[in-house]
This record gives sequence, C-alpha cells and structure tokens, in this order.
Amino acid sequence: MEKTPMQPQEAAVEAPTHHLRTGRKVRKLLRPDGRRIHIAASPEEHLRLSRTLPNIEPDDNFEIHIHGSVGHLDAVRELHTHHEQRREHLRNTHGNFYDEVEHVKTELDILANELHQLTDHGVSLDANFSKFGYDAHIRTRDPDSSASSFSEHHEKRDWDAERRKGKSVKFWARPVVRQYWHKGLLWRASEVEEVASFELFIDLLYVGIIAVIGDKAAEDPTGFGFLRFAITFILGWKMWSELTQIISWFEADDIFQRVQILFVMTCLFGYTLNIVQSFEATYVQLIAFYLAQRLFSVIHFMWVGHLLPMIRGYMIVYSVTIIVPAALWIASIQVDYPNRLALIWVAIFVDLFSVLGIVWLKRWVDAERPGFMSRFRDWFDFFPAINIEHKTERTNAFVTLVFGYSVVSLLFQNKAPFGINAFFGKAVLGLIQAFSFNWMYFEIDSWNLHTHAIRRHIMSSIVWMMAHLPFIMGYVLAAASLSRLVLTTDCHDANIEDLTDAYVSKSQTELPTGLRWFYCAGLGIALLCMTIISLCHVHKEFDGQRISKRYRVSVRTAVAIILIFLPLADKLNSLHLISTTTSLVVLVLMLEVYGSTSVHEAFWRRTSQCKYRADCPVKKKDITDAMKTGATIKLEEVRTGDSGEKGIYHMI
Repeated sequence: MEKTPMQPQEAAVEAPTHHLRTGRKVRKLLRPDGRRIHIAASPEEHLRLSRTLPNIEPDDNFEIHIHGSVGHLDAVRELHTHHEQRREHLRNTHGNFYDEVEHVKTELDILANELHQLTDHGVSLDANFSKFGYDAHIRTRDPDSSASSFSEHHEKRDWDAERRKGKSVKFWARPVVRQYWHKGLLWRASEVEEVASFELFIDLLYVGIIAVIGDKAAEDPTGFGFLRFAITFILGWKMWSELTQIISWFEADDIFQRVQILFVMTCLFGYTLNIVQSFEATYVQLIAFYLAQRLFSVIHFMWVGHLLPMIRGYMIVYSVTIIVPAALWIASIQVDYPNRLALIWVAIFVDLFSVLGIVWLKRWVDAERPGFMSRFRDWFDFFPAINIEHKTERTNAFVTLVFGYSVVSLLFQNKAPFGINAFFGKAVLGLIQAFSFNWMYFEIDSWNLHTHAIRRHIMSSIVWMMAHLPFIMGYVLAAASLSRLVLTTDCHDANIEDLTDAYVSKSQTELPTGLRWFYCAGLGIALLCMTIISLCHVHKEFDGQRISKRYRVSVRTAVAIILIFLPLADKLNSLHLISTTTSLVVLVLMLEVYGSTSVHEAFWRRTSQCKYRADCPVKKKDITDAMKTGATIKLEEVRTGDSGEKGIYHMI
C-alpha cells in the first residue's frame, strides 16, 4: 500500500515531544511550542538552576518550577491535553494500525507495572497504608538519579566486587530531615525507619527511672508523695520523648550523634540519682540535669537550623518553646517550697502544651491576613514531621517495658514449705491484670485499624500522644502500689513468716487509704486513657460484628469510673480489692474480645461445621472406606437396591 505524504500541518501535530526522566520522576518537559520546562526537586535546586541555566541555555527559552507546585501542575495538564489531541488525531488517521499499537502498549504497561510491584515498588509504604490508613497527602522523596532507575535492579551484579564497596564510619555527617511538611504535603522516604539499638538502650534506662519513681510513691502514699511522683515522672517523660523526637526528625548516622546520645543518657542518669530526695535536698541537682538536657536540645536545634535553612524558622520557634519554660525552672530554684509549685506547674504546662501553640501559630501565619505575623509565613513553609512507623514502634516498645515492669514488681521470694498462699494468689491476679492490659492495648485497640490517630488528623495525633502520658503514669502508679498490696498481710493465709527477710520490711499489716487510691485510681485512669487512645483511631468495621465499638468503649469508660471510686469501699482487704479490680478488667477484656467477633462465625470453634446432606443408596461404610482410600463412587452408576438400604448420610 502506497503511503500518502503528510501535510505540513499534520507534521506539526505529530512531531515528537521529548521529556527527560531521571530515576522515577520527569525532570524536564517540552511544550508544543518548543519551550523547555525544568523541574526542581527542592527550593535549593530551584535556586541553583536559576543561577546556572542562563549560562547553559542562553536563549532564555525555558521555565523552572518546583516539583508539585501550581506551575508544574499546569504544565503537566497542558501537555496531557495536547497529547490527548495527538492521540485522537492518530486514531482517526491510522485506524486499525493504531488500535493494534495501543493494545500492545497496554499489555506492556500491565506487565511493567507488575514487575514494578514485585521488585521496585515501595512495598514498605504500601504496608504502611494497610497498617495505618491511606493518606493522599503523602509523597515519597526517593533519590533522583539514574543509578536508581528501574533497569538497574534487574541487571547482573558482581557480588565479589560488592565486598569492596563498604561504607566508612564518619565522625560527623550533615543531618538530613527524614520527613517534612510542605504546603499540605508530607514528603517522606518510602522505606520504614528502623528503631536503633541505642534507642532500646535508652528505654531500659528509663525503666530504671520508672522503678525509682514508682517505688518511692508506693512508700509514701500521701498527697505529697503523689505530687513528687507526678512532677518527677513528667520531667523524665519529657526528656525521653524529646530525645525520641530528635532521632525521628533527623538522620545523622555518625560518631558525633552517638556522643550526643551518650550526653543525654548521662543527664538522664544524673536526673535519676536525685529523684528520691528531690523535694528535700536535691531539687537543684534534679533541675540542673533536666535543664542540661533541654538546653542541649536548643543548641542542637539551632545548629540544625543553621545547616538546613529550609527548616530554620521552625527550629527557632521550637527552641523558644524550650527556653521560656527553662527560665521558669531556673526561677523555681530561687523560690522556697511550697511557693515554687506555682512556677513548676506553669513550666510543666508550657513544656507539655507548647506544641498546641506552634500549631495555632502556624495556622495564624498561613491565613491570608496582612500584618506583623504574616512576615513569618515563610518560616513554616517547611517543618519536620513525625515518622508514623518510628513513633508507634517506639511507643509500643516503651509501653511493653512498662507492662514488663509491672510484672517484675510483683515478684517476691517465698520460704514457706508450700508456697501456694494468699501472696501467690494476689501476685497471679496482678499478672492477669497486666496480661489483660497488654492484650487490649496491642491486640484490640491497635488491631483492625482503618486510620491511625497520627494519620487521621493533627488534633487526633496530639491527643493520642498526650494521652499516653497519663496512661503510663496511672499504670505505673497502680503497678507500684500493687507490689505493696501483694505483700500485705491483712487477709487469710498471708503469714509474714512465709516471706524472706528482704520482703518482710516491705510488708504491711494494714492497707493504707492512700495506697488504695493510688492503686485503684491509677488503674482506672490508665483504662480511661486507653479508651481515649482507642477513640483517636478509626477502626475497620465488618458485617455481623457482635458489639460495635461505641458500646464497648462505653462499658470500658463505666468500668474505669468504678475503678477510680472503688477505694470508697474501704472494708475490702488487699485480696478482695485485687480480686475485684482484676474481675472488672477481665470483664472489659472478655467484652472486647467477644464484641470483635462476627455473628456469622461460630464463637467457640475455629471454623463453623461443614455438613453435606444427600439421599444416597449407598451404605455409610462404603462411603467411609472410599474416603479413606481416595476412591470415587459414581452415584449414577450405582443401581438402586444393590448397595443395601437407602438412607440419608451426613459428611462433616
């Protein structure tokens, strides 16, 4: 078939347009009129291209846009419309030949996408969505280089040569922001951020802090003892959470980072040594170690802001939220007790809720309002974000250690010939409590999530993080008190002679009223905070759920209130009190487990019973033998009457 020469206007329409791709992103576009569009991955690269491109392309026939900006989006939409018009022109001109090419292209795209999913896709981010919920405002910031192109992952590699490509240990490396917010989009790496070994080491040190604070509160179950417990616990929690946040924000895998971590751990260690006598003799030392860690964080944030201009404004604002309460803590040293309590609680309030002030300030400057605050709008163009995997893993690890502490605190040494007594019974009931809380926190509230609280909304994220502080405080207070209740000898079969000498000094003949309140109120507050944490999540629903979430959390709230006011029943001895609280906690657990099942599935069996029912002129023995040997009985070939009595048989 002879080809018809193409007209000039058709040639202009069908002229190829070339776009440059590096890695997975298009870095250069070409408009139909020949104007070149360069795509910068970051504001820093935009500035660099603005300086260098006029020398490389002196005709000035180019544009520069930041990836994801309005200009970039408009250019892609314009080119998309242009190529759709070209496609329609080709379909009208070439007919069947065009359809065949389109079919081949579609098949290749399907197979290429399948290869991408099996090999090169961000599998961890897909798992992130399925575990924490989908969010359309998340973008991955994978390296843009030809070395990360699709074909490299499938080429043959010289594994012997890989031995000579190790990484050297650096004393100092430029910090990198792991993830950040920019104009409503979260930019993050596709891989999961792993928990470092030194983070777990810090957690173990903090468990020691918990043990000291909890044991001291149990020794002095008074209002003053609770005051000391609350203040020292909150300060220790703030030191731990801020260190966790620094590690989550910035990546600097070098020796200098390890030295910084060691300094912070030294401050934690010194803080722990001054807890017991903090309100009598060692308050200055306690606050000194606390401020050393906090002001060191200020130096770190200002230094990072100097190295990374994109987040410099946010680092300055965040540093101010540390300096202001630090001034209040220094002032509290100069004031005697109890007048210093006013400064202490104001400083604690600023320390805990300064993040709300930052959120309010950002929304204020983002609003289109002229004035003084609008000058700081650029300060919040970029600000570091929390990595959801790292935050949840760190929190889960810490909660696990707290539950472990509650079990270890129950241990005692028995010297009775037969050690199954009231001491043992109370300890086992405490173990059941810890197991029930662990079950509810990890396998009910954190299971079957549709959207995690951190990904749901900024306020749900803040509430989720803040609710963990009273949750852990209440549980630690209850666990420390329970360790004393176990050794109390106010019930039958609880003889002090059955305890070794080390535990005799901790035993009591009567249960103090303050200890009752510490135990029951701490347990109730922990359960109530777990309810708030659960409400921050959006859980998946399914047909036939026996009890919906709103009814289950209502019962949980009611039980929490009962636990808080249970000390009013002051006639209960230690065994009765622990039995009652354990029964209430187990009741909540059983309701949660039963409510999470489906009416369409048998509750007491793993799978529902499968039955087969048929009218068959074959003996049951013949069917059983056939099932054992694997033989096939063709019923259409079985003559009626030859196999014996006709009956109805059930196959299960």
